Amino acid sequence: YLRLFAVYVPKRLNVAIMLFMACLLSYMMRVNLSINIIAMVEPTPNENGTTVAQPDYGPRYNWTQSDQALLLGAYFYGYMITSLPAGTLAEMLGARNVAGYSCLVAGILTALTPAAAAWDKYAVFAVRFLIGFLNGVVYPCCHSLVSKWSPPNEKGKFVASLMGGTFGTVITWPISGVIIENLGWRWAFYAVGIFVTIVVATWFYLVADTPAQHSSISLKEREYIESSLGNTLSTKKKLPPYKDLLLSMPFWSLMLLHYGSMWGLFFLITATPKFLSEVLGFKLASAGFLSSLPHVARLLCAFGFGAVADWIRKRGWLSVTNMRKSFCLPSHILPGVMLIILAYCGRDPYVCVAIMTISLGFNGAATASNLANSQDLAPNFAGTLYGIINCIGTTPGIFSPLIVAAFTKDENTIEQWHWVFIIGAAAYILPAIFFWFFGSGKIQKWNEVETTESREDIVNTKL
Repeated sequence: YLRLFAVYVPKRLNVAIMLFMACLLSYMMRVNLSINIIAMVEPTPNENGTTVAQPDYGPRYNWTQSDQALLLGAYFYGYMITSLPAGTLAEMLGARNVAGYSCLVAGILTALTPAAAAWDKYAVFAVRFLIGFLNGVVYPCCHSLVSKWSPPNEKGKFVASLMGGTFGTVITWPISGVIIENLGWRWAFYAVGIFVTIVVATWFYLVADTPAQHSSISLKEREYIESSLGNTLSTKKKLPPYKDLLLSMPFWSLMLLHYGSMWGLFFLITATPKFLSEVLGFKLASAGFLSSLPHVARLLCAFGFGAVADWIRKRGWLSVTNMRKSFCLPSHILPGVMLIILAYCGRDPYVCVAIMTISLGFNGAATASNLANSQDLAPNFAGTLYGIINCIGTTPGIFSPLIVAAFTKDENTIEQWHWVFIIGAAAYILPAIFFWFFGSGKIQKWNEVETTESREDIVNTKL
């Protein structure tokens, strides 16, 4: 029965599910420290100079706000380094192995974090740096796999599968909160390490680099995928055209657009648990649950907007360029507007959570704007393009904890967070305006498609 059933499950569906899980693992390892660290540090004295007694979740360390910002940012230092060459590594060595082995080692290091904390804060920094270094390859590898497995009319849903990272955030924070309150913060690291090992084993069983390399794909499905992709993909391995890429205005527009989206996302990942727990006064488990709500909204909206984008593309209602620009309104402009509202009107705790949820929910439309655009511009080098923009887009993960620490150094109240939200709003809105003027959804000439047929949709747009 199982054998018969497997024949009727499209292998590209299995790949899409595993892309979702790979991104989920990446974010579980990325965000768990954001809530775990609250239980790992000695409490900060309140405005009266007194310290409230804290439950015994395990040993607590005397890490200052600056120390905590350094540790929260350590992941992103490592992540930036490998994001840049990751797409090229995936295209040359195979995305399946590069992503799979990186996740496995990062999972082991996550389980070793409590031992590092017992040794020294700089040991934690080193472990977090290495976890980020290893996870930096995951998203470029996933984009490389999408370019080889996704028919054009299913692109929106495939890119939405990369929102597994958002679901990783959704489940990690509340589950970590519950684990910490019942078993202590050490097990919040151990549980992630065990889960990563199980999923990686499944990844190696189900994923192949291309349909042609999959051992059990049906001939019908393989031919469907390959014929739908046509001649936009080359089977030859070649180095990306970095010079042409860096002279391309559509590429720079995409990089700025992605940067804005990542600023809002990483700010909420690194700062939300701290904001809800220390400023709004929610308990740890509640803070974990409420911190995840914006990411639930982003996940659901991502699949919704991705499906709408596929529908529009299938019916030919908008060109790809106009569709990408149109979706910048919900993915960037509206989240920025919501952060401005939060800066001026966010005083009630539950109103704050609602506004943050709506803001990040709209950003789910990134599946039809910045997250899909690297697939449009250069299918042959989608992993490389995403690796470059993700390297730059990672810097908010370093800057946002430092900005929060700078504004809340002397006092940690809602008034100090005002300008943090304004900065986030500007980071959303300004790149979207730039993309409206200079962005594109057309295949660029430097994609180097080898074909004798004329292609009207291939353009050469340089600075």
